[in-house]
Parts: sequence; structure tokens; C-alpha cells
Amino acid sequence: MIKAVRLEAGKPPESISLPDLTSVLHKHSGQIWVSLENASVEEIESVLAGIFQFHPLAIEDCLSVGYQTPKVDDFDKYIFIIANAVKPSASEDNLETSELDIFLGDNYIVTCFTDETMPCVSSVWQRLSRDDRMAARGVDMICHALLDTLVDDYMPLLDSMDEEVELLEDRVLANPETSTLERLLTLKHMVMSLRRVINPQRELINRLCRNEFPQIGKISQIYFRDVYDHLVRIQDMSESIRDIVSGAMDIYLNSTSLRLNVVMKALTIVSTIFLPLTFLAGVYGMNFKYFPELELPWAYPALWGIFALIVVMMLLFFKKRDWF
Repeated sequence: MIKAVRLEAGKPPESISLPDLTSVLHKHSGQIWVSLENASVEEIESVLAGIFQFHPLAIEDCLSVGYQTPKVDDFDKYIFIIANAVKPSASEDNLETSELDIFLGDNYIVTCFTDETMPCVSSVWQRLSRDDRMAARGVDMICHALLDTLVDDYMPLLDSMDEEVELLEDRVLANPETSTLERLLTLKHMVMSLRRVINPQRELINRLCRNEFPQIGKISQIYFRDVYDHLVRIQDMSESIRDIVSGAMDIYLNSTSLRLNVVMKALTIVSTIFLPLTFLAGVYGMNFKYFPELELPWAYPALWGIFALIVVMMLLFFKKRDWF
């Protein structure tokens, strides 16, 4: 689907058709936002290559399938931005991201994505119809609103991960189980995947607020710095979650090792107690004919008394040494 609006200060957004888009674009009559939403290859090529005549490499990036690192490319008359947004279906079990491509010129902005929905684009599009001030601020502020909303969508996921990690940490201390370790490993992999997205995205926003591109006004650069601060906070949260997960995994391993040591200690004590008993039973179980004690009527109960005495003395010795 292709949506296009013309933005003028003091006027509500005006929808324009594709045949009128070329004339409006060349006449510089207002500013234009074109949104290619879940568009086909033919629609993308007809708009990006046919109307705007963007660089083939940028169009190829829009059409490519699979994860692409967030970046910004300068093509003199416009800049090309690739950003990664969190999908609405993303959760603590599966981190899914979708690619948002943005072309930003002096009087136009073109957004393109191949997923069915892109919450940040839908949100800004609705705000545009309610807030006339956004149209007056220029297309660079629309670009800021898109990236700001895109970055803010990471926060609910990180907050839920942070809460779950704290619960898992308490569970590890109380009762370490294999399922808890598996969940910690899943969260660790998710945090690492999240960092692979956040780090280049942070560099992307940093370039947009450094007065590097003429398409970004000086006033807008201040707002992009705010987005950069949000990304720094997200990165700090991801590092904190990673440290907590690593600490919880260490606690789990130490707890299981401690439990194993306790079990081995108990087994060692039992084995040590039975060692002299086994020796005596082995001695009197030998098949020799002449055993003086075997002829005595009280030899058998006496031997059991010796067994009991050995067990009691060894338990007292272990208790005195604080071995159990």
C-alpha cells in the first residue's frame, strides 16, 4: 500500500495521488511524506526508482530480505537511513525486529517497510493528522518522530526482561533448577541479540545529531540528541540485564556445586563409617577352620556391640570436627 500526503504550515495534511506526486515534488509546493507499507517489489521500484530516482544501491537495500545493520548513507541530495524496530509480536522468549527504511530530502520523506505493520509509522501518521505543528516543523522532525517512537518501543521489552531477571535471581537463590538455568541462557542470548541492534543504531542517531547532514536542521538536532540519550539508557539497561544474568548463572553453578558437595560429604561419611565394619565382617567371614572366637556363645552379639560402638565413636568424632 502506498500513502502520500502534502504538508503545509497552518493546513491539515492533504492526501495526494501518485500521478500528482511528481508535479508536487518538482514544484516544491509544500513538503511530502510518502509511506510504502507492505508494498510489493513493483510498487517500491515504481516510487523509489521511477518518481524519486533514488540510488540503485539504496533501493537494493530496501528490497533485500534479512537482517541489515542500522546505518545512514549520504547521497548529497538526500540521506538513506536503515533502522530496526521491535515487532509487536516480540517478547521475552523471542526478539523479533523489522527493518524501516527512510529517505530524507529537503522537502520530502519516504518511509518503506515490507512487514504488515510498523507501529512507529502508524503512530506518527495518526499524530500528524491531529497535530498541525508537526507539519510546520518540517520533514526532519517527522524523521525524528519516527525514530523516537521506534526507540521508545524497546523500553517495554527491556522493562519486562529486567523484572523477569530479578525474579529468576531470587529463584536461583531459593531453589536452583535446570529450567531456571535454561531461561537464564535464553535471556542472555536475547540481550546479546538486542545489543547487536542497539549499538549500530546508537551510532546512527549520533551521526544525525552532529550537524553532518544538511537535511537535519540545527533545531532538529537537539531532538535527535534526546533520542540518542534514550538509546544510551537502553544500552545501559541491556548491559545491566546481561550482568545480572551472568551473576545469576554464577550463583546457580555455585549453588549446584554446593548441593553436590553436601551430597558427597554425606556419602563420604556413610562410606567411612562402614569401612571398619566391612573390615571386621570380612575378617570373620574368611573360610578358615580355626577361629577361637567362633566357639564362644557370646561372640556374635559381642561383634554387633563392637559395630555399634564404632559407629557411635565415629559419629561423635565427626560431630566434634564439625564435619556435619
